[in-house]
Amino acid sequence: METNKSNKNECLTPVIDFNLITDFFKRIDRQGPGAVEMTIKALEFVGPMDENTKIADIGCGTGGQTQTLRENTKSSIMAVDLIPQMIEKLKERIWENSLGKRIEGIVASMDNLPFRDEEFDLIWAEGSIYHIGFERGINEWKRFLKPGGYLAVSEVTWLRGNPPKAIKEYWTNAYPEIDFTSVKIKQMEKAGYEPVATFVLPQYCWMENYYKPMLPVFDKFLEQQSSSDSARGFVEEMKEEISYYEKYKDYYSYTFFIGRKY
Repeated sequence: METNKSNKNECLTPVIDFNLITDFFKRIDRQGPGAVEMTIKALEFVGPMDENTKIADIGCGTGGQTQTLRENTKSSIMAVDLIPQMIEKLKERIWENSLGKRIEGIVASMDNLPFRDEEFDLIWAEGSIYHIGFERGINEWKRFLKPGGYLAVSEVTWLRGNPPKAIKEYWTNAYPEIDFTSVKIKQMEKAGYEPVATFVLPQYCWMENYYKPMLPVFDKFLEQQSSSDSARGFVEEMKEEISYYEKYKDYYSYTFFIGRKY
């Protein structure tokens, strides 16, 4: 869900039926580009964690990265998403994979989180912070981190200067905060984080892990939506998003940002 035409959160206003968007994205394992090994790589930059470490996974979707966090730490995880159906799918994943009691799923908006100040050692937001905006998110969520706690988020960024007009207009319309890694690092420093690491997600995180799994879902989704105008419009917009990536993938990607609260 990379554009404001397909947002699942309330922070940006969707132009297509909210329930329809939910119905589509709950069918696929990932709600954004990523990979198990990228989640693990980001974890490697976070300080020592044990059974007393508390993680907040904000904008967790159906819990693809939540499961990876659980399997690669001993920590407890609070997984949060605005959409009840996503949390239901997360709970199904927990049960099906015998993930035990270390994951709790709750329904909440990322701009009104029910957390206590300095409650968490690590805040995770993989492919989701754009719903609230990078700068706003890192500033508002900081109070939930303990001193010395870590923030790990992935954010869409430009990889090259002077992108072609078509893709620049597309992304500027979809997410006006898209910018270069250097700008995001400065925003983190200003917000009170020590930058620890950044790395760009490889292209397979988009095509192989996110877009290709969508393709067989389109027809069944349309069938179950009785090929309504809204459903057909949504599918066409997703196909447009895929075509833009295929054509302009060298100009943008997600970048992981890991920072430590001062």
